[in-house]
Amino acid sequence: MPSDAQNPVLRFDHVSVSFDDVPALVDLSFQAFEGESRIILGAAGSGKTVLLKTALGLQRPDSGAVYVFGQDISRLSERELFAVRGKIGMLFQESALFDSLSIEENVAYPLQYQASIHCAKSEVRPRVEEALKFVELEGTLEKFPSELSGGMRRRAAIARAVVSGPPLLLYDSPTAGLDPITANTIMALIVKERDLNKTTTLLVTYRYQDGNLVANFRYNPDNGRLERAEKIDGRPASRTVFMVLREGSLIFEGPQDELEASEEPYVSKFVKRRE
Repeated sequence: MPSDAQNPVLRFDHVSVSFDDVPALVDLSFQAFEGESRIILGAAGSGKTVLLKTALGLQRPDSGAVYVFGQDISRLSERELFAVRGKIGMLFQESALFDSLSIEENVAYPLQYQASIHCAKSEVRPRVEEALKFVELEGTLEKFPSELSGGMRRRAAIARAVVSGPPLLLYDSPTAGLDPITANTIMALIVKERDLNKTTTLLVTYRYQDGNLVANFRYNPDNGRLERAEKIDGRPASRTVFMVLREGSLIFEGPQDELEASEEPYVSKFVKRRE
């Protein structure tokens, strides 16, 4: 149990969401703590993206409550949600960059239009440059999304998600549609962000290897590379919890070794067991 167990960054308390009487999330409860990573697996339509949108306050629960930084966001007005969202970074599916804005303008967007971030105008450009340097896209400020490859657009979207230094980051299928080498580059950036800034990370993915990398590797700032994490009592030092959703219900929650040992056929579909 984490030492900060009384203060989860994110908590779902019996949350249910439906669309036209079709359940999307069913009585979902879990807690995520500072520096913890959660890998969310499940078939298409299992509720993974709805979970992230509910955590961000874009979708309100029909019942139950969502607590972000100890505050129940389920009953906040849209204006009140602005302040909460200023502390959450979100990477949407397919990056969701604004086509009509340059990369600089895209990355600067949260700093300029989320009042709760309180970024002075003179600080915007330096912070954008720093975020783009973080994802190794320093030379793209004046370019537009259409001028970048799919992997570069995904990296620019990560820069936009992290530019405000949020303590909670939500990633919706960050490697979908990318070749294996580019996908590994994206995952390395996600691990780098987690380890340098102790962010709490929720990551929806269809690739089991993405979760395996998050669970078993760490970023070494001395050489700028990912290294296999040392284990404590047989488990990786980083706190990584795997979740499996089926038709909106949480049917598995636990560490990787328990996930791989599961005999539940649905769970096993998402697991590529390590040699």
